[in-house]
Amino acid sequence: MPPDRILAGHAMSVDQPAAKRTVITRRHALAALGLAAAGLAAPGFVRRAGAALDANDMVLGDPGAPITMIEYASLTCPHCASFHKDTFPRIKTEYIDTGKVRLIYRDFPTRPVALAIFAAMLARCAGRDGFFGFIEVLYRTQESWLRAYDPVKALGKIARLGGVSQAKLDACSNDKDLFQSIRNAQAQANREFGVRATPTFIINGEKVEGPASYDRLKDILDRMLAKS
Repeated sequence: MPPDRILAGHAMSVDQPAAKRTVITRRHALAALGLAAAGLAAPGFVRRAGAALDANDMVLGDPGAPITMIEYASLTCPHCASFHKDTFPRIKTEYIDTGKVRLIYRDFPTRPVALAIFAAMLARCAGRDGFFGFIEVLYRTQESWLRAYDPVKALGKIARLGGVSQAKLDACSNDKDLFQSIRNAQAQANREFGVRATPTFIINGEKVEGPASYDRLKDILDRMLAKS
């Protein structure tokens, strides 16, 4: 089903006032979009630690890193937002930027599913160089746009503040191939790794489910590094 059809009428289900809203300014959006980290790898089909990359994977870090961490996440998932706000910056600084870990980010849309898919599609409007900065904006402002009267409009505003044109937004949000690829990747994650909820991490083949604190991930990563 095309994204414009699946999104039809969806705003009604999340039409509720926010108790507390984050003010999204152009400076906020542009600054975060500039976070697209060095070391963003090009797509490929390299097999490492049980992870075969496909053209839709977003990758951060050294392709030769001893640890590959796949993150299955949803932009509407509060636990995913907490991970990206509280834990991911330290993981990136201490493990990804230092060449110890390569991160593969994959969408796994959760409730409200239509909005999660729409947000994932918009994030890809930023391109590979801007993707990680874009999702950091969306996770940090999740409470605001998720509870907006019109969340689709709120997401579009964030994208435009970050420099994405309306024409590009329209093209991304109506890309049927992209829509279907997100759904196909979700089904594959369920088949291959038994992913059922977010966030879920596959770290060198080891499945880690549920909210992931820095200390929990650090213990796992350090144990694997000691064996590498």
